[in-house]
Amino acid sequence: MKAMVVRAPGGLDRLELRELADPGQPGPGQIRVAVHATSLNFHDLLVANGSIPADDGRVLMSDAAGVVEAVGADVTEFQVGDSVVSCFFPQWLDGLPFHDVGHFRRTPGDGVDGFATEVAVRPATDFTKAPRGWSHAEAATLTTAGLTAWRALVVDGGLKAGSTVLVLGTGGVSIAALQIAKAMGARVILTSSSDEKLARARALGADEVINYRSEPAWGQRVLELTGGVGVDHVVEIGGPGTLAQSIQAVRVGGHIALIGVLTGRQGEVPTSVLMAKQARLQGLIVGSRRDQQDYVAALEQGDIRPVIDRSFPLEQLAQAFRFQESAGHFGKLVVEW
Repeated sequence: MKAMVVRAPGGLDRLELRELADPGQPGPGQIRVAVHATSLNFHDLLVANGSIPADDGRVLMSDAAGVVEAVGADVTEFQVGDSVVSCFFPQWLDGLPFHDVGHFRRTPGDGVDGFATEVAVRPATDFTKAPRGWSHAEAATLTTAGLTAWRALVVDGGLKAGSTVLVLGTGGVSIAALQIAKAMGARVILTSSSDEKLARARALGADEVINYRSEPAWGQRVLELTGGVGVDHVVEIGGPGTLAQSIQAVRVGGHIALIGVLTGRQGEVPTSVLMAKQARLQGLIVGSRRDQQDYVAALEQGDIRPVIDRSFPLEQLAQAFRFQESAGHFGKLVVEW
């Protein structure tokens, strides 16, 4: 079977399409999945370019969507022919995060082989069912980006109709957050440096948009748009370079979901302002299997479909990553085979 791997010490010029041995039939508690699609996330890029060290020959990609080809003994949740999606933390089945999910030793495409491969044999609990009627490309966007947005707003944020949400950017997590928030009756303010992307966000339902290049004090602008009160929730993907503005933009007692570090891994935090706002700043990484199942159930009750910017074939994974680095995409980038 074909698989895309990265040769140590990493780098997009060190991705290689290899022929690997077929994993065979599933054992007890396992399923065999024909993988048909994956989607690109910042974490995948960091593994591929060597920023996150990985074993030589590591099969890349955390997200997977495909079809069950065979089930092992004692598997009752899945049947042959079911469409499934992978879990980012396969060991985190339910409840609060715990010590074992504080690292990535069992995360596909990082600590263990990922899903840039034609076939995978894994424990059945490494997957959930995909939303009914979704394509593999659409379903592949759920594992990391979609679930992160769902947890930020719904699981941890307790989003309610009538709330106001600030979304930073127009990548996969941000667009999913926009769609979830609008589906639940929230008002959404969205930022980007591209007027074209802001127009597309408006077409998806964003109520207010801010170009942060032309309005660098966008935290103050958010306050103006909310009558000086601030937003109930912030989907914060930038990290240290944007966090001060997000803290300014949040209301007293509001919630900031820190889910990205696109502007760096460390920096100054205006702790006195955060304290005065009595806001909740919570870091999060994806979610549990139960969270994913709840998200899929919610998606099946509505009409949300992920926004896919473009698709690449498996052999062009390096080109897909380079396009991701350019930040020219709106929504998700996927790879299909």
